[in-house]
Amino acid sequence: MHKVEESQIIAALQTVMEPDLKKDLVSLGMIQDIRIDEQNKVSFSVVLTTPACPMKNHIRQACIDAIRTYAPLADDLEVNMTSKVTSGCGHHGEEKERPLKGVKNIIAVASGKGGVGKSTIAVNLAVSLAETGAKVGLIDADLYGPSIPTMFGIYDAKPEVVNKNLVPVEKYGVKLMSIGFLIETDTAIIWRGPMASSAIKQFITEVEWGDLDYLIFDLPPGTGDIQLTLVQTIPLTGAVIVTTPQDVALADVAKAVSMFRKVHVPILGLVENMSYYELPDGSKDYIFGKSGGEKFAKAQGIAFLGSIPIGREVREGGDSGTPFVIANPGTVTAAALARSAQEVARQISMTNAGMSTGSEHSCSSGCCH
Repeated sequence: MHKVEESQIIAALQTVMEPDLKKDLVSLGMIQDIRIDEQNKVSFSVVLTTPACPMKNHIRQACIDAIRTYAPLADDLEVNMTSKVTSGCGHHGEEKERPLKGVKNIIAVASGKGGVGKSTIAVNLAVSLAETGAKVGLIDADLYGPSIPTMFGIYDAKPEVVNKNLVPVEKYGVKLMSIGFLIETDTAIIWRGPMASSAIKQFITEVEWGDLDYLIFDLPPGTGDIQLTLVQTIPLTGAVIVTTPQDVALADVAKAVSMFRKVHVPILGLVENMSYYELPDGSKDYIFGKSGGEKFAKAQGIAFLGSIPIGREVREGGDSGTPFVIANPGTVTAAALARSAQEVARQISMTNAGMSTGSEHSCSSGCCH
């Protein structure tokens, strides 16, 4: 029996391109642990840049096809798809001491105005990423209207204090921190900007986040003190913008896009929430207008991360304390939310590789790889 050589397998896999990074898997260091036994059984691992990679099955099949073509004597192929989430320098570059050193990627979820379902998107984004196996944290940075305790069904939880630091509450595989865990739920927070900014800094520096692949900030609406504190304090990987299709929302979201660009935070893309209502006969009612968010993203040169339908079950999920993707798996809306999470992870990987997302320029060469 002719023996299959490792060099043949490597040569075959050098023909397989990573769809986004436009380089072959071998050059990117994504191929590991090649093993060939006496019967020419071949096994190896493909290390993806995120467990939420939407192209996972495509890449796996491309590897199999390449080996069948260029190393036909290889028998009984075993392709192990694994992942190691990449990290980047963030929008600060390398000029600042980085807090949260165990956190690979920090994402702001923002909107220009309230009422667009930003927290719903942030919660389901966090849970969807956690369901892929990623280590995820979520900070409820909307200090004046904290919703994370309600949306996760955690009403009486109080974070423990260990070595003078708060330990996040955890549910559905997501580490959580909210001002709602620290005050009575019916207590109004009457703080001026500096006090709110100080609270956000404490959530960053006085919470034991540990090692995370993604830490998501659910920001308050608008472009105020909390947003500016965040971008000045920590290096953000990028921002996800949430809008609804109607013009009044898009007018405000343009301000959010402008703010992030002015402070050099990459915009990972835009999610259009409440895109349409699906009628019993399967047709779609575009209650707030059709494709406004998608058209806005194209005009602004930023990635479009997906359209999320409107439905009673989404609202009920937020009120009941069970995120929609947990309570309603297999539905059209759950699939749309999961695809948006995959797209966010994809854009993060591209940003960390030093590529542009849409027309947004990511961190400079030499810092990311």
